[in-house]
Amino acid sequence: MASSSSASPIIHLLLALLSLLSPVSISTTFTITNNCGYTVWPGILSGAGTPPASTTGFSLSQGESRSLSMPSSWSGRLWGRTLCSTNPSTSQFSCATGDCNSGTLACSGGATPPATLAEFTLAGSGGLDFFDVSLVDGYNLPILIVPKSSAAGKCSATGCAVDLNGLCPSELRVSATEEDGKSVACRSACEAFGKPEFCCSGEYGNPNTCKPSSYSEFFKNACPRAYSYAYDDASSTFTCEMGTDYEISFCPTTTSKKAGENIPRAGGIPLINDTMVFMGVVDTSEAIKEHMWPAIPILLIFWLSHLLRLFLSNLV
Repeated sequence: MASSSSASPIIHLLLALLSLLSPVSISTTFTITNNCGYTVWPGILSGAGTPPASTTGFSLSQGESRSLSMPSSWSGRLWGRTLCSTNPSTSQFSCATGDCNSGTLACSGGATPPATLAEFTLAGSGGLDFFDVSLVDGYNLPILIVPKSSAAGKCSATGCAVDLNGLCPSELRVSATEEDGKSVACRSACEAFGKPEFCCSGEYGNPNTCKPSSYSEFFKNACPRAYSYAYDDASSTFTCEMGTDYEISFCPTTTSKKAGENIPRAGGIPLINDTMVFMGVVDTSEAIKEHMWPAIPILLIFWLSHLLRLFLSNLV
């Protein structure tokens, strides 16, 4: 009969082998940073049948970051809310853009359009993470997703790093108040007009019949890697190996943070205002440059052609 001392190394070896064969839980960390010159209130919605995130809503002051450990196989969306406050009479919390209609800091549902969305499916098909930035529900803030991975191919940064609020076509603009008329968000054509051809619904509910519109092309030209309409998958979905960590930035770069600024503008991003003035950029990171600079001449061309169409229609 073998002694206990001689059996001990064998037991340890078996336990080591079993630990190697056991399934490993791979965690993913989201580092969410607010580079805007004002407070942003992120909201998070978990998909049906997926484990909930540790929080569904919180605030980020200018320059503040927060890291979240996301559940394995999590899917859902994240967005930024702006111009939020609590009504002193009702104690109801609400936001001018991206509101989730919960009446509290925490969200119990999705973002009210228009809102820029960061969407994720972790450990999805083929063991890959799938992610995108979507403007299908409109736009309210610049967002950039940067995977912390050295993998090549589709594992690369995506997002919309340009401030589109100032350039938004007048028929899509959302203003904080009727008096000032300044745009704080830009609606999708679906929300603005409700037509099936813009919403990819009814007889337009498939990729063969629902095509890009001049409005979706406005978003696509500005942000080529972001979703611009429902069937914009080919150039807008990105993948990384599971276990990759992600940095999610609101207003990815900034040159100034103005205290008390009450109209969301992406300070330092090519700020396109009503007089077509660009305010400059100091961040020279490749991810930022890749998303910003190609958009500038295209946006100018789009806006000029849009004005020409309006002028010609008034002549008819």
